[in-house]
Amino acid sequence: MADNKVWFITGAGRGLGIDIARRALAAGHSVAATGRNTDRVLKAIGAHDNLLTIALDVTDHDAAAAAAQAAVDRFGRIDILVNNAGVFYAGYFEEISDAQFRAQMETNFFDPLNVTRAILPIMRKQRSGQVITVTSTAALVGMEFCAAYAASKFALEGWMESLRYDVAPYGIKVMAVEPGFFRTELLVEGASTIWPELTINDYAERTARTITAWKAMNGQQGGDPAKLAAALVILSDSSELPLRFVAGADAMEIVEANLKAVRAQIGAQRTLSASLSFDAAA
Repeated sequence: MADNKVWFITGAGRGLGIDIARRALAAGHSVAATGRNTDRVLKAIGAHDNLLTIALDVTDHDAAAAAAQAAVDRFGRIDILVNNAGVFYAGYFEEISDAQFRAQMETNFFDPLNVTRAILPIMRKQRSGQVITVTSTAALVGMEFCAAYAASKFALEGWMESLRYDVAPYGIKVMAVEPGFFRTELLVEGASTIWPELTINDYAERTARTITAWKAMNGQQGGDPAKLAAALVILSDSSELPLRFVAGADAMEIVEANLKAVRAQIGAQRTLSASLSFDAAA
């Protein structure tokens, strides 16, 4: 790809999306920054000669196709897609309504698929491109109070791992980004975090305690989103895009502990597991 690359970023009007757009621009790239409100996106990122703001409802396939075409009309190509938009439906599984769980999957899983479907034909025609999808540490390790969120992010991980085989013959690479706790807007109540609709007595005390803890964490997370954005630009600009980027010291610690636990679980049942093949013919 050319030194000046074209980034297409979803959810660019707040949180990590703002930092990614700013860092890509600072590195000399062009950016198509998308969001529901272009005025908000422009105000958040700041005016720049290489910036195009595009209104995009990521749930709308036609809107995604139109946004992709607008980026091509302005810049001639799309080199990097960043699937960044997402929300957090927090809660214990039984207290998350069916509608909430489906909304979580739509936003965090099906919407990135929708945007990617619109952009992959452009990248295939170019025979080059990158698809970078922001998942979460919760995409690799299930966590308490994250049943719906983890399910949506685990789904993204499986899709990305398989997508790499689909698109590799066309010069397209993929990377999943699993951040730990970064000081973004993810935990902002009513904006990116939605609490459970249902109330079950058995969960009531735990839910109240956990919500209080999550609220207290907002604004205190250890990760710097500007540094994460810079790291993503560095990785994108490198000759080899890794399949996975576990982002943050806390994320590495959590994932490494989980890998150790999985290895122990395999070892504990190794003999039983190995015994499940058909017996050799006599």
